[in-house]
Amino acid sequence: MEFINLVMARYATKKFDGRRIDGVRIAQLFEMIRYAPSAVNLQPWKIKVVTDPGLKAQLRTHSNDQEQITSCSHLLVFCADTNLPGLVEALGRTMKKFGAKEEETAGLVGFAKGWVDGMTKEQMRQVAQQNVFLALSHAILGAKALGFDSCPMAGFDPEGYAKVLGLPDNLIPTVLCPVGYAADTQPTKIRFPKEDVFI
Repeated sequence: MEFINLVMARYATKKFDGRRIDGVRIAQLFEMIRYAPSAVNLQPWKIKVVTDPGLKAQLRTHSNDQEQITSCSHLLVFCADTNLPGLVEALGRTMKKFGAKEEETAGLVGFAKGWVDGMTKEQMRQVAQQNVFLALSHAILGAKALGFDSCPMAGFDPEGYAKVLGLPDNLIPTVLCPVGYAADTQPTKIRFPKEDVFI
């Protein structure tokens, strides 16, 4: 599918039919998400994948009772990883593992460390949460490219999610993305005119 057609065909699915996405396709989606861009390549996210019906039912109570949570195949909980210093160290190890040149690794890690060391904890949280939405964009467009649907969602209680999922303090649930097969129909896309967007 041409990218423009993919963009126009994607919409926020409000109801899924409950069918399970097969393992091959969901693995392909995970790879698409994994290769999302991020600032200094820190990839400051962890994605909790929820398929258990009972757990999804618990999470629905923290999601304004929205049906997508329980009717989807897989619920992807995008969490911002605020441990940026730890991610800088992990990036260095990963670059070496992939055979990056020592000077290249030292340069990027040194730059990233200087950037992160100058941040407050609140700034680290903001940076991590901003980057999460880059990964989300790969999820919603990747799902459509693979033949299923998605619904980016911000209407939920992050603290409730963190408690139900037993997440550590450095992982902040930031946005949800249920994926599955739509049981509704795409509405007309309504967007502001380009004159109001491009200034």
